[in-house]
Amino acid sequence: MATPAGERDPAPAFDMSRFRTRPLAGREHRVARGALAGLVTPGDSLGAFLDALPDILQVRALRGLAAAIAASSARGAPVLWGLGGHVIKTGLAPVLVDLMQRGFAHGFVLNGAAAIHDAEMAMNGSTSEDVAAGLFDGTYGTADETGRWFAAGAARAAREGIGLGTALARELAASCPDAAGRSLLVAAARDDVPVTVHVAIGTDTVHMHPACDGAALGAGTHRDFLRLATLVEGLDGGAYVNLGSAVVLPEVFMKAVAIAHNARSAEQGADAPPLSITTGNLDMLRHYRPRVNVLQRPAAQGYELTGPHEILVPLLRAAVLHAAEVGA
Repeated sequence: MATPAGERDPAPAFDMSRFRTRPLAGREHRVARGALAGLVTPGDSLGAFLDALPDILQVRALRGLAAAIAASSARGAPVLWGLGGHVIKTGLAPVLVDLMQRGFAHGFVLNGAAAIHDAEMAMNGSTSEDVAAGLFDGTYGTADETGRWFAAGAARAAREGIGLGTALARELAASCPDAAGRSLLVAAARDDVPVTVHVAIGTDTVHMHPACDGAALGAGTHRDFLRLATLVEGLDGGAYVNLGSAVVLPEVFMKAVAIAHNARSAEQGADAPPLSITTGNLDMLRHYRPRVNVLQRPAAQGYELTGPHEILVPLLRAAVLHAAEVGA
């Protein structure tokens, strides 16, 4: 007897006799047993540890970026490193200084916070205040020496017609010459490695200091922007690695790339090939601007690594050294 219309299921079950399967071996796979992790034991080398990592996702990105950095340096192409404040605050200046001394870092691009933390480590052997504790009692951001150093650097940049980064590094090296092991700025000044500092006025504690001169600060950081454009113009075949800057440095980098390409097109013609730059981005979270303005728009190849700086940056250094050794 027919089921009354009102009692019928309005969405009948799918007839699975229509569904077709296929052999597992005939399917395209994204993970094969050759990518599985190996095992290391105490006493194995760091290279053995790196080789034992599973060749999947973030490890593949780590190896790709490390190989690109090593290859760029091997063929004489520059590698620039962009640094947000948290990278320095998590104790990584010695790692970056070592990369510089080994020939894997040919210039550093800092925001204001990175310069501040580096200087305080050089001057005082410590940095990073408790913001919550000092915000409401009026003590937050009031360190006198830090503000005076930054103001002196800006004044020197204006007086000598040099970039803010160069001036800050030279000021710090003059007062803390023995701090090269813990200060990127001092080490860069000693080895004459370019440093640019890109300031967004109002974002750093030193802008609250009575000695801060906005005109000198603006002139110095603008000169550094133009110096960065020169460095980026020479990045063809090289690499740019953004560490821990979510907004300021990705925007500054993209504008420097735009300047370089503008001049390239004007001088070589509209069909001039774009700069071939490998880029990397390392941060605790994935952000829009680093992804688009560093990894996608200006890059021939981009690599993204997500995780704590204090783990990823030493790991990247180790991977670069290993890639250089294997490729030598």
